[in-house]
Amino acid sequence: MNRLDKSVETLLDNYNSHGMVNHSGAVNLPGRESIDHIVRGLEELLFPGYLENLETDKDNLKILTARKVNNLSAALRSEAEKSLAFSARLGALSCGHEGCRAVAAMIIEEFFEELPRIRINLAKDLQAAVRGDPAAMSADEVILSYPGFQAIVVHRIAHFFYSRQVPLIPRMMSELIHRRTGIDIHPGALIGESFFIDHGTGIVFGESTIIGKNVKIYQGVTLGALSVKKEESGKKRHPTIEDDVTIYANATILGGETVIGRGSIIGGNMWIIKSVPPNSKIYNS
Repeated sequence: MNRLDKSVETLLDNYNSHGMVNHSGAVNLPGRESIDHIVRGLEELLFPGYLENLETDKDNLKILTARKVNNLSAALRSEAEKSLAFSARLGALSCGHEGCRAVAAMIIEEFFEELPRIRINLAKDLQAAVRGDPAAMSADEVILSYPGFQAIVVHRIAHFFYSRQVPLIPRMMSELIHRRTGIDIHPGALIGESFFIDHGTGIVFGESTIIGKNVKIYQGVTLGALSVKKEESGKKRHPTIEDDVTIYANATILGGETVIGRGSIIGGNMWIIKSVPPNSKIYNS
């Protein structure tokens, strides 16, 4: 046996011993490339004519929209069914007597019904970006080039699937946009309307983060947990940011009981582990 053949045998032994093999005939999982393609398609559906090299006008918009919805819904149903079936096999989820295919179909239908409302929220986020950044020359510029806006677009999609207890896919979506923008938002984070991320690189929001309306956050901000003990999973571990708060660059705010009161301003490089009253200004002099 040559060295390469021996390596093959050793790898097969390792597969048997340690697992981590996605067997297509057993518990097939959603694919990264498929989710990437779906996210791109959903971005195009949310903002027609901005991201694809197609001439979009009033005459063909209906045809193009119908084609995209049908194609994306089929792709999403397939990936959602895989995710739900995987979770069901682990005993973490029950698809009921109708099976995971029927549950996936129902969730995807609900998602496309929800898309117009997601667009309404994104329109408010877009207005917040144009209003909050003097360098923003137009809404078109924000859609095409702002990483913070791209991150919130994908987050609002991923959060829908997280809220419907679809496993794997929401986190895959959030990590796709994390790689693209450097902004790491857990799909469980609850984010209110008119949200603006300026610059954005290095931002981290944990799973149980709650952010109110009209909040503005700069690069490097962490909304994290004081503890990472596994047994605290499911508890409120991350902060609550109330309405009309501004948090400047590289501030770190930790803890599930930490509340940043409405109208407060948090200066750059601050370390906060206790609640802040409304209308506070916290900064290093």
